[in-house]
Amino acid sequence: MCGRYSLGRPRNQIQHLPEYNVQAAVWVAEDQFAPRHNIAPRSFAPVVRRREPDELPDQPADTLMLHTMKWGLVPHWSKHEDASLSTTNARAEKLLEGGGMWGSIKGKRRCAVLCEGYYEWLKKGKERLPHFTRHKDGRLMLLAGLYDRAFLEGSNEPLYTYTIVTTDANKEFSWLHDRQPVILSSPEASQKWLDTSSEKWNPELTKLLNPYSDTTSPLVCYQVPKEVGKVGTESPTFIQPIAERKDGIAAMFVNQKQARSSPASPARAKPKRNTSPPPTKADPAEQKPPTEKLNAWESDSEIEYIDSSAPSPEVKIEKVDPTQDRSRKRKASPTKGPRETHKASKGSSSSSALSPKKQKLEKACSSSKITDFFGKP
Repeated sequence: MCGRYSLGRPRNQIQHLPEYNVQAAVWVAEDQFAPRHNIAPRSFAPVVRRREPDELPDQPADTLMLHTMKWGLVPHWSKHEDASLSTTNARAEKLLEGGGMWGSIKGKRRCAVLCEGYYEWLKKGKERLPHFTRHKDGRLMLLAGLYDRAFLEGSNEPLYTYTIVTTDANKEFSWLHDRQPVILSSPEASQKWLDTSSEKWNPELTKLLNPYSDTTSPLVCYQVPKEVGKVGTESPTFIQPIAERKDGIAAMFVNQKQARSSPASPARAKPKRNTSPPPTKADPAEQKPPTEKLNAWESDSEIEYIDSSAPSPEVKIEKVDPTQDRSRKRKASPTKGPRETHKASKGSSSSSALSPKKQKLEKACSSSKITDFFGKP
């Protein structure tokens, strides 16, 4: 499977590829492409192909051309784009079986997809870690592809789309994924794939679909940042090994080395401990009474306040000699036995039923002259 790749090279490095003996005479829809390191399905990117008989009559039949197309093949019989079609990749096995949408175009509409390398995600538990595969020498990579054109309803121009052919992964890359794109690693392989003059499939093309085995052009693969997984993000660091990024593992070791070689920094001074005694609380006996006014009563016209520090109104009580009262009590009530006293208490009034202390207080209050709160008798 190949679901994402990179092509961030300048245009002048794309149109002419001497290492593959590829030199495009023209570039169709060049303005639709912008160099990117995160090309996803439904994006527009350039492919190399031969011109068709009804195109460019002033050019030779074997003319090579660059053509910016949409990734995700739309069959030529389509009147609308069907997003449910899984045509980002074309399995090599399906091409060899014949028939289907690939059978009608594999003989005459082959192309080569240009890229710096492709991404693949390694499943590790619940994580998916992106890896980037490219040629070890850093040259551009050519992937085998197919293209088609369709005239959709409501459009006067044909829509050109392409797909990338995939095959079984070789033993060196089976740990990453069980599939990988068909890589055209030599000028001979690219010329055979792009030669559509016969408009037929042949056994030489079948050999190109085998797992990658070119030992003269080894591949390298390494982990890259997870940010590449989000469609629409873009950065040249996406194709750099994560261990070599400025914010990666290599930078961490460099910082550690610099920290060891740098002079020791002075230790931070510890803050001085506060040794002063805590503030003592004032003695409640020495505290002065509050001067603010307390207790308020509301009336219809005003609010009156009483100062709690002011002396309370006097209550005048006339003194009564308790000895005289006690002598009168003894004269008034002759001595009686326990039973007689009990009977008398039952028949007497409520005042006589009081205890001697309460009777004494009642008599004292009744014989006293009390002045009211406002000083009036």
